[in-house]
Amino acid sequence: MINALIGSHIAITSSRPETTRKAIRGVLTTDNAQIVLVDTPGIHRPRTLLGQRLNDIVDNSLSDVDAVAFLLPADQPIGPGDKRILSRLRGDFARKNDDGTFTWKVPLIAVVTKIDELNHAQLVDKLIEINEFAAFSDIVPVSALEKDNLDEVKHVLIEAMPEGPQMYPDDQISEEPPSETIAELIRGAFLEELTDELPHSLAVVVDSIDYPDEDEEDGSDAQRPANAPKPKAQVHVSVYVERDSQKPIIIGRKAEHLVRVKKKLRTPINRIVGCKANLDMHVKVAKEWQSDPKKLERLGF
Repeated sequence: MINALIGSHIAITSSRPETTRKAIRGVLTTDNAQIVLVDTPGIHRPRTLLGQRLNDIVDNSLSDVDAVAFLLPADQPIGPGDKRILSRLRGDFARKNDDGTFTWKVPLIAVVTKIDELNHAQLVDKLIEINEFAAFSDIVPVSALEKDNLDEVKHVLIEAMPEGPQMYPDDQISEEPPSETIAELIRGAFLEELTDELPHSLAVVVDSIDYPDEDEEDGSDAQRPANAPKPKAQVHVSVYVERDSQKPIIIGRKAEHLVRVKKKLRTPINRIVGCKANLDMHVKVAKEWQSDPKKLERLGF
């Protein structure tokens, strides 16, 4: 949704649950407004120290928002997880009235996603169900995939914002440094490439981005042979798993998974780095890192 609203790939997308591990901030600037869209990890019952720290990220992110967009997939029934999130949001952002209803301290907007999966009659039924689920400030149906009704989502979110000064330059679309964006793109690519046993065991760290020397890049065209390629940036990445047995799963037969991820991300990484780049990946083991405080800190959590 954030990618579709901003028009650029700044947050990873995956069919796996609990994909998001950081608070990703995207900056949406229009002719008359600027809003910061915060994509948080999902609210869930933690099974590891990592899970608890992800919930802590949610706590910190929710503490200073001006509005909440509650994303509800149109192709899924409202379930226990949605009810748990609603209860949490009521605790943070609502006041209970004498008649048992709730008054929201900030706008709570239901964004009904994946409407391309439903026909008209099904969508009407879904909107009625969501309207009865909670007293939302607004309900907006949208398909990020088909870019259907995105302008209305922008309009509703902008209307919910308080007036204030512009916080970012017009051309800035994210707070994330290049290394963080690249690491998340790589992790997202592996999540789609791999089997169900690995998603939560996988962590990615960009160790360094080494750019070509200016002399080598700018001043050597005269000396460089006509057919010689220009020097590239070198992006050095460590891909961590928890057990030795998981390394061959990541690498694949004849390194097929590494090759496919590199090929898939070549263009996005070139854009992020600002020039052509080589992606150098090494798979390493950090045993039980999800529950080890020191390893979590080293991996950025």
